[in-house]
Amino acid sequence: MRTALLLTALLTVATVRSQTPLAEYRDAVTQYSWQLKAAVSRSDEASETVGQVRTGFLPRLSVEGSFSANAHHFEGVRHWTFDLQPQVIQTVYGGGAVKTAFRQAELGYDIAVCEEAYTRLDVRYAADYAYWNLSATELFAASMQQYVAIIRSLKEVVDRRFAEGYIAKGDVLMIDTRLSEAEYQLVTAEQNEAVALHNFNILRGVDPAQPVALTQSIRDSLPMPGRVPLGEALLRRPDYAAARLRSEQAEVGVRAARAPFNPQLSVGVGAPWKPYLPNSTGATYLDGVAFVQLSVPIFHWGERRRAVGAARAVQLQTEWAAAEVHDDIVRAEMNGWTALIDTRAQIDASERSLQIAGENLEISTYSYGEGLATILDVLQAQLSWIQLYTYAIEAHLNYAVAVSDYQRITAQ
Repeated sequence: MRTALLLTALLTVATVRSQTPLAEYRDAVTQYSWQLKAAVSRSDEASETVGQVRTGFLPRLSVEGSFSANAHHFEGVRHWTFDLQPQVIQTVYGGGAVKTAFRQAELGYDIAVCEEAYTRLDVRYAADYAYWNLSATELFAASMQQYVAIIRSLKEVVDRRFAEGYIAKGDVLMIDTRLSEAEYQLVTAEQNEAVALHNFNILRGVDPAQPVALTQSIRDSLPMPGRVPLGEALLRRPDYAAARLRSEQAEVGVRAARAPFNPQLSVGVGAPWKPYLPNSTGATYLDGVAFVQLSVPIFHWGERRRAVGAARAVQLQTEWAAAEVHDDIVRAEMNGWTALIDTRAQIDASERSLQIAGENLEISTYSYGEGLATILDVLQAQLSWIQLYTYAIEAHLNYAVAVSDYQRITAQ
């Protein structure tokens, strides 16, 4: 009965100290994540690039000037002169270069937003994993503490029976050996718990050694998520959307590669300001100029064909990359759902086995105290219990991680 009560207390240890809920931890990790900050910054960069490219549709104002002075002086002529010419130029047709560059920039911004959304999914999954892993290591450490306490309790009985002359020295040596092994495993479990705590705190940007108590535990009843249809999962996935946008961007890149070889037309006005030639008095004049610039490429030794061919090859690469992402998502969704089903079944099996092992441990311990069982029977029962309890914790951890992973895979 004593062991059963201790088992019950062990199963509920994570909920007694509840303070930090999973949703709150996710928010803290999201706010602190440097990876997400970098993704947001890339989105901002892409937005500024769109604004920069948009200026290509607008008139441009520029000023060109020069000043020179002759080393030799000529009679009646000043030795210096200058030329200052402000001008406004409007591109009427740039061969489609500005239009395609603007479209590429817009698609680049959409891609950056998709990548930011995908980064958020990764950050959330990392937070979930750190949370559940800390819960699991706490349970591992608690189980090993309980395991050591059970062995020490048995050692008291063994030592008493040996002192009374009912058992041989071999029983004492066996229980001492088992206790030493259990204490070693306890140190390892506590070390793993400390490492998990450090990872947990670093991920949210606080003191790595800060104590924490979790609201949820892997032993809580996590609801089984419904399966998301494959087509819906593909539409939800931001990385797949980004892959398709890259393919569209590469298609626009084919037109961009062709644009420099198309005719280009621009108009403008200017007002040169300079001295009269020859510059005998230093007097200057301002003259208005209107101009039309037309450029028609004729023959560039197949450069256009090569540039377009290279752009089409890049387009094919992006299409194949999008197809690969499609297959990866299909594979991940099917494997993720299989993991959900299997880990759920493992929980049910491990819980049933753990219950049986606990009852067997109770009976073996009692029987040994009454002289009806050997020390080997009790040690075997203890070993079976700790192994099955470990399997149960692993099954709960695998299921909790599988739930978070499936939510990430289906972009929930």
